[in-house]
Amino acid sequence: MICARDAEKLAEAKRAIEAEGHALATYQADIADYAQCDALVAKLAAEHGGVDILINNAGRSIRRAIESSFDRFHDFERTMAINYFGAVRLTMGLLPGMIAKRKGHVINISSIGVLTNAPRFSAYVASKAALEAFGRCASSEFADVGIEFTTINMPLVRTPMIAPTRVYQHVPTLSPEEAAELVVEAIVTRPARIATRLGVFGQVLHALAPRVAQIIMNTAFRMFPDSAAARHQPEGEAQAPSPDMIALSNLMRGIHF
Repeated sequence: MICARDAEKLAEAKRAIEAEGHALATYQADIADYAQCDALVAKLAAEHGGVDILINNAGRSIRRAIESSFDRFHDFERTMAINYFGAVRLTMGLLPGMIAKRKGHVINISSIGVLTNAPRFSAYVASKAALEAFGRCASSEFADVGIEFTTINMPLVRTPMIAPTRVYQHVPTLSPEEAAELVVEAIVTRPARIATRLGVFGQVLHALAPRVAQIIMNTAFRMFPDSAAARHQPEGEAQAPSPDMIALSNLMRGIHF
C-alpha cells in the first residue's frame, strides 16, 4: 500500500509495480491535513485491517540559511506539518491496530543532517530530529508488545526534491535504488538505526569535538551558495562547482550543504 498527494504519480507507480506481478493499493492523501490523515487511517483499518509495516517517507525539505529566513517562519511550520506532525498522527492512528496484533514495525526516514547538524537545513533537520526523538521514546514504550521502530538517517538522494538546488547536479548522491535498498534492509533486519559511516562519524565528532565540527560545517556553509530561490532571485544556470567544492562534496558524500 502506498500513499501520496499526486494521483497521477500514484497511478504511474501502480502500473510499474503491477507490471512486475505485484498487487498494490494506492491512496491519495496529504498527511499534513489532519482530516485526510484520519480518513486514510480509517480506510486502512476497514480495507486491510491496518498495516504491519509503516514507512514514514513523506517529507518536505527546505534549503535556506537562517539569515535568509527571518521573515519566513512559515518554512518551519510547513516542514513540521508533514515531517513531524503528519508522520506522528499517522503513526498514532495505526499503532492501536499493531498493539492489538502484538506486532508491527515503524520505519522513520530521517536525514544524515540530524547526525551532522547540516547548515542551511535548520527547518528540515529540526523536524526530522523531532521525529527521531518520538521514535526513540515510542520504541521504549512498545518494546514488550512486539512493535519495533527503525530510524534511517538517509544521505542526500537524487530525486526531484533536490532538483531546485542546481549545485547538487555536481555532487555525489545516492540513487533512488540505493536509498530503497536501505529501506529493504530496515524491513528485513529491523535495527534501531541505519546510518552511513560518514553520518555516524559526524555524530561522534559533534559529541567529542563540537567546535571542530562547527568549523568544518561552517566552512562548507560558506563554500556552497544559497540557491536562487533562497536568495529571491530568478533561476539562472547551474553554478559550476570549484575544485574545492568538488573535493569537499566527495569527502562528505551524501551530506546536505
